[in-house]
Amino acid sequence: MADLTLDRALVDTSDGPILFVAAGRAQSAEFDLGPHHHSRGQLFGSLKGLLSVGIESGVWVVPAIHAVWLPPHHVHSARSHGPFNGWSAFIAEAACESLPKSPCTIRVSGLLREAVLRASTWPLEPLGGVREHVAAVILDEIRNLPVETFGLPLPKEPRLQRIAQALIDDPADERDLAQWADWGALSTRTLSRRFVVETGFNFTTWRQRARLMRALELLAAGKPVTSIGIELGYSTTTAFINLFRRTFGETPAVYRERLQLGPVVTEPSDLTDA
Repeated sequence: MADLTLDRALVDTSDGPILFVAAGRAQSAEFDLGPHHHSRGQLFGSLKGLLSVGIESGVWVVPAIHAVWLPPHHVHSARSHGPFNGWSAFIAEAACESLPKSPCTIRVSGLLREAVLRASTWPLEPLGGVREHVAAVILDEIRNLPVETFGLPLPKEPRLQRIAQALIDDPADERDLAQWADWGALSTRTLSRRFVVETGFNFTTWRQRARLMRALELLAAGKPVTSIGIELGYSTTTAFINLFRRTFGETPAVYRERLQLGPVVTEPSDLTDA
């Protein structure tokens, strides 16, 4: 794999190839990157693990089957949750003209994943021949893949955000609304009302979505459905399967069959400029 050290000078210049990709080794330590931006567009996602991405309009929690597209110059932050293995594709500003104009989350296809992993082996030099065709495939996939609407908006009020982050870190936590309000040092009424105002969901629905987002990541990792239900705190496996089917229109087992995850990258590269 190419040695792609993603320093600020590299991602903030239009010089060099129109596209370069870094794919990183699995890492057990979480990373947390504060607000920053690039002159290049960026598509990034995970092979394994959960990622949260902050932009001006909110924060998304992204499982391994999704990727986030950020047009050039959009301020963003990123944080991993637990062990993480991911990739980033940086695209020259001129090549972003026909790509989405606003940040969005897209479903990662098997074709996109394989093309990205292929591109991560290239040296930093002008593209030609087969490499130019593979780069065109990546741009076409960003342009045409369906935008995902299933996300997990986070509240901005610090106390609510602290509660939300705790639930993301441990979706199986069984504390009820009153207990979370007490832990967050605010009234039950304030927690209930402000959660709807800031996320668009009531507290119970938001917590269900947090569990389902983690379920997607665990399914992508190949965990048995029974184990996922237990790990996420559902009273029975049937309860988990029924909620999953109502949300996604199919059972967890069927959903997992369609994930078609690519290989996990184990060779070192620097992903610390997501």
